[in-house]
Amino acid sequence: MTEENKAEKKHCGSKKGAMLAYGFIQLGTGVISALSLSAIALSFCAIKQESKVFNECVKEFKGSGKSTSAAVRFCNGG
Repeated sequence: MTEENKAEKKHCGSKKGAMLAYGFIQLGTGVISALSLSAIALSFCAIKQESKVFNECVKEFKGSGKSTSAAVRFCNGG
């Protein structure tokens, strides 16, 4: 009976290592996903600020009597 227990422990040991590796891989992918989502959120904040500045530029340029297309062209740098 003790030989059977030893054989079961050896068999379980190999599964234990595989499950441990799987756990670390899952943890790593979760961390990478969280970092990616935070980077995307920060880029949306930058886009929001850039669009606000662009809209203010267009309004200011249109206030000088120019057309909307001329204002957009000017604010895009063209």
